Amino acid sequence: MRCFLAVARDESLSRAGRRLRLDAATVGRRVARLEHDMGVVLFTKSPQGYALTGEGQRLMTHVARAEAAMGEAMDDLAGRGGALSGQIRLGAPDGAANFLLPQVCAAIVEDNPDLEVQIVALPRVFNLSKREADMAIGVSPPSAGRLLVSKLTDYRLHLAAAEVYLRRHGPVTGLDDLGGHRMIGYIPDMIFDAELDYLGELGIERVALASNSVSVQFNWIRQGGGLGVVHDFALPAAPGLRKLLPREFSLTRSFYLIRHEDDRRVERLSRFAALLTEGVRREVARLERLT
Repeated sequence: MRCFLAVARDESLSRAGRRLRLDAATVGRRVARLEHDMGVVLFTKSPQGYALTGEGQRLMTHVARAEAAMGEAMDDLAGRGGALSGQIRLGAPDGAANFLLPQVCAAIVEDNPDLEVQIVALPRVFNLSKREADMAIGVSPPSAGRLLVSKLTDYRLHLAAAEVYLRRHGPVTGLDDLGGHRMIGYIPDMIFDAELDYLGELGIERVALASNSVSVQFNWIRQGGGLGVVHDFALPAAPGLRKLLPREFSLTRSFYLIRHEDDRRVERLSRFAALLTEGVRREVARLERLT
C-alpha cells in the first residue's frame, strides 16, 4: 500500500522509489502484486507516467485515510497526543511563502518541537489529490474537487516604487503618470489565477520586467527597476519602498486554506490548520499596520 500511495502521488516508479528508498523495479513488482491480489488494474501506464484508473482512485481514498489514521495512532502510542508531531507539507504562492509563513510556521514549531513543517513555494495551483502537499493556500477558492476550503484572511496591495527609482525618474502624482514609467509584473501568459492580474485593472498591457514569481518582482522593485504592485504585508521587509497613489489605486484580495476532504477527521491536520489560520490573520494585521 505504501508503494501504491507513492506511485499514485508521484506518477512514476523511479520517483516513488526515491521517496521510499527502494529501487524502481521493486516498487513496480509490489504494485503489480497488489493489482494481481485485488484483481483490478490500478494504474494506466504511458510514456507520461502512471495514472490512476477509476478503481485506483477509489482505492486511493481508502488508503489515504488509513495512512492518516496510522499517523494518529503512532502519535497516540508515543504519548504525543497533546502536541503536534510528524511532518506537514504546506503549499503556498511565493508571496505568502516568503513574507508570512516563515514567522507563522516557526512560531507553531516552537510550541510543538516534534513537528516538521515543509513549505513548498510555487506560483501555481497545488494538486492535493496527488498529495503534493497536505494542505495549500490559494488566492481563490477552487470550484471542483473533494476539498475543504476556508477563508484565511483578506490582504491589501498597492503600487510601490523604490525611493532610488523615484529620484531618478520623477514623482508619480496620478494614474496618468504610469505610462511614462517602467512597469514590473507577471508574465501575462503565466498568470495562473485571474486574481493575480493586478496590472490588468489599470489597463496596463506592456510590462518591461516580468516574472512568474512575485518575489522576483518584489526584488526588482526594491532594487529600483520600476513600479509594480506589492503586498502591503511585504512592504515592511523593504524600508526603501514607498507606497504610491493609495487613494487612487488599492486592491483587496484573499487567501484560502485548502485541504483534502478525506482529512476532515485527521485531528493533527485540523489543529495545525487552526493554528495556521490564527497566525496568518494576526501576522497580516500586524504587518499592514506598519505600512
